[in-house]
Amino acid sequence: MEILIKPIITEKSSLQNEKGIYTFQVALKANKIQIKQAVEEMYGVNVADVRTMIVPGKRKIRYTKRGFATGRTPKYKKAIVQLAEGEVIDFYGDQ
Repeated sequence: MEILIKPIITEKSSLQNEKGIYTFQVALKANKIQIKQAVEEMYGVNVADVRTMIVPGKRKIRYTKRGFATGRTPKYKKAIVQLAEGEVIDFYGDQ
């Protein structure tokens, strides 16, 4: 099972990155210990804290020529990872 799916890069999460807090989309069945180990292994940093939440899927309606097309976006699990003091993850590879 792959634990880390992708980092979530939004305006709000980018502001948190300056404080050493990073947001990831993770597998639904992953727990905090597995998330901590995966981040430490992948990025080579020390993790101080992990907070998780399950984001519910949203109902979507699209108006088409044939009428309404309805569907849902899938639910996913989000992990907010706080690194140890002075640690940084560089997503963009600025060297």
